[in-house]
Formats: sequence, structure tokens, C-alpha cells
Amino acid sequence: MTPKEITHHRLRNQQIALTTSKTPEDVVAKLGAMQAQDYGGALWAIGLRLPQATEVEVEKAIARRAIVRTWPMRGTLHFVAAADVHWMLRFLTPRIVAGAARRRQQLELDDATFVRCEKVFVRALQGGKQLTREEMFSSLERAKIAVDNQRGYHILWRLAQERLLCFGARQGKQQTFTLLDEWVPAPSKLEREAALAELARRYFTSHGPATLHDFVWWSGMKVSEAREGLEAVSPQLVKETVDGKIYWVPPDVPASDRTSAGVYLLPAFDEYMLGYQDRSAALDSRHARKIVPGGNGMFLPTIISNGRVVGTWKRAFKKKTMVVMPSPFTSLTKAETHAVAAVAERYGQFLKR
Repeated sequence: MTPKEITHHRLRNQQIALTTSKTPEDVVAKLGAMQAQDYGGALWAIGLRLPQATEVEVEKAIARRAIVRTWPMRGTLHFVAAADVHWMLRFLTPRIVAGAARRRQQLELDDATFVRCEKVFVRALQGGKQLTREEMFSSLERAKIAVDNQRGYHILWRLAQERLLCFGARQGKQQTFTLLDEWVPAPSKLEREAALAELARRYFTSHGPATLHDFVWWSGMKVSEAREGLEAVSPQLVKETVDGKIYWVPPDVPASDRTSAGVYLLPAFDEYMLGYQDRSAALDSRHARKIVPGGNGMFLPTIISNGRVVGTWKRAFKKKTMVVMPSPFTSLTKAETHAVAAVAERYGQFLKR
């Protein structure tokens, strides 16, 4: 396997170049979890993997509780399938919450305060209610719990990871919160060994070719835990060595073809970039700062051509028309320019309501 083949296999396994899913929840379940810091971009991350899908259809999957937005791993927002949300949170978040002890101390948030917050939110949300962030903060302030200086955000973050809260359906442009047990009842349960194996299976079948350290990065687990999960599913995978590194690939990878040599407009934080510790197969190190300006962790949307990042892009609305503005690292070929225009048209169709 060559570095170019790594990117082409990833494009197909991530369902960017070769889609097998039929619904938004199929896409999310296949990938295990999809980064969702940028809400609009995360909707497109699902939509670009579903031919003919629209933003409305993806949001309907959220409203009918098929996919859930929360903080299941690395303390970062993701979409996960409803069937997976309880066991993923139960297994992956305790280490993240424990690691935030110093931050809680800085914010003067102790266990007694979180108990009070939980009671406030249960009273405010029980019965299927969904409240915006401002309404959630107001409920805390009425209980004499301060939300300034990032205290409010940290309270929501902590209680979501402890399986009290999750995001509900969007109200206009406002995100809402609701009680997880009411939003997704009858939680599925996986014991530790089964959870490790399932995470490894989802990751390597959807993100492969990938290394053990890629899996560690993506899951936020300790190396020992990630290795245990990989060992449990390694008989179901194929091992490849590229430049001295061991990659794991699902066995049913299609034969090489031209489908993955196309051009794609990926949103900010897409799994094709964020799903790996080592991004060198797709991204030249000379351009790394161009997709993360200032190195502040804010990833820009990327243009992919033949598996490689060749530029960034942004959108603008002019007289109710959506315009994609590419910023290539070098001049695009005529074929690439036409392909960007075609994909931009597809993105425009996705956004139509």
C-alpha cells in the first residue's frame, strides 16, 4: 500500500467517495462518531456522505432522535447514533471529567454545586422540555448559581458527559438542551471489553487505513485500552505496512478505481482530517498552518483533490444565493475548477429548504 492508496481507501471507507448508507443515522453509526463543533459544518459532513440529502433531512434525523449531539469523547462535540450515545458516554467520559479537576477548581465549581445544578435542570426540563443555552443559564441564575466566566458552559459540558443532558432539536438558530434519558430512553449497555472492541471495529472499518495511535487520538483512550480493543478485532482486519508504520484496514476494501480521485468540499473539522493523529497522507506539512490559522485548533473547510488537501474554502450569501469561494494553495487545473463548481452546486442543493 502506498500513501496515495491510504487516502483513496479512507475516502471510500469514510463514505465520501463511495456511499453505502441510506440515512443520516446510518452515516453516523458507520463512522462511530463525527465531530460537530461547527453545527452547520457537521450537518454537511453527514450530507456529503448521502447523495441527494438536504440539510432539512439531516436535522429531521436529530429531531426524531436518531442521532444525538453531545460530548462523547475527548471533551469535544460529536454526533453519535442514538443507539450508541449511552454506552459511549458511560465508557469514554469519566477520564475526561476527572482530568478537568483543576479547571473546576479555577471556576470554583465543587460537587455540591453540580448536585444543585442537576436538580435545577431536572426541574426545568422534565416532561420533554427543550431549552436554549440562555434559558438554561437563566434557570441557574434564578437558583443563585453564577454562570459567568465560562462557569455555565462548563456546567453544561460536565452534566452532558455524566449523561444528564444532551442537545435537542434546533429552535430557529438556537441550539437547545434536553434530558438525555427522556430524549433517548432505554439505554444500551456494553461491558468494558465489548465497548473496547466495538469502538475499535467502528473506527478501523470506517477510518482505515489507520494506526493504533490514530485510534488513540480519535477515541481519547489510553494506549493500553486502545491496543486491547484493536487486538480484539484485529482478526477481522488486514494489516498493512507503509513506510515502517502498521496500518489496519477493513478486509472488504473495493479494488482501486477512479471514484476516490475526485474533488470534494469538506466542512471544517471533518473526520477525513480530524479522525487521525497523523494527517500527512492527505496534508502536506507546508500547508498545515493554512487549514489551522494561528494553530488555535480551529480547522477551516478544505478542498480535497485526488485524496490530498489542495486548498480551503468558505461560503457567502449574496442576494439569497450561496457562493463558494475557494482559496487553493496553488492554481487548480481546469478540471479541478469545474469539479469545485459542480460540488459547490451540490452543496447549494443541500442547503435549500
